This record gives sequence, structure tokens and C-alpha cells, in this order.
Amino acid sequence: MVKGFNPMQQVKALQDKMAKVQAELAARTVESSAGGGMVTVVVNGRQEVVSIKIEPQVVDPNDIDMLQDLVVAAVNDGLRQSQELMASEMGKIAGGLNIPGLKIPGLF
Repeated sequence: MVKGFNPMQQVKALQDKMAKVQAELAARTVESSAGGGMVTVVVNGRQEVVSIKIEPQVVDPNDIDMLQDLVVAAVNDGLRQSQELMASEMGKIAGGLNIPGLKIPGLF
């Protein structure tokens, strides 16, 4: 082993950094909307839907399908943005590491 090189210590440091970023991501949010802002969704960096706002004028009892479609579209886009945020932040930590078996979203 090379003097001063401790792979287990480096792995532990990487794990600590990843845990810190995951905690920070929980506090960060992305916002997505559908239907020209009629439905707005906020998602955090852990891919959890934090809130959904629906404008009253989009609620039509005779067209529930449209409202459902708008909610699904906004949620899916919000989750996609949240995943991109997580992949970007985790990619910064790993700095291009390519360790077999280590699956970090956005790296491989």
C-alpha cells in the first residue's frame, strides 16, 4: 500500500460527503407547472412532492380527466427536475469516480 493512501478512509469520506449532500437536497426544491400554471407542484431533492397548488378555474366537475392529466404532468416534470438536481449534486462529489458496483445517479 502506498504510504498515506488509505482507501477505506477515502470511502468513508465520500460516504460522509454523500450523506451531507443528501441532507442538503432534502431542503432544496424545484417547481414545475402544467396547463400554463394552472397546476403547480413543488418537489424536494429527495423526490418527495412537497406541495401541489391547483388554480380554482381549472376545477371543472365535467372535465376531471383534464385536471388529473395536468396534475400527473406537473408531478412527473417536478420529479424529473428533482432527479436531475440530485444527479448534478452527487456528480460533483464523486468527481468522475467510476467504481464498479457503485451506482450514483447521473454518473454512469
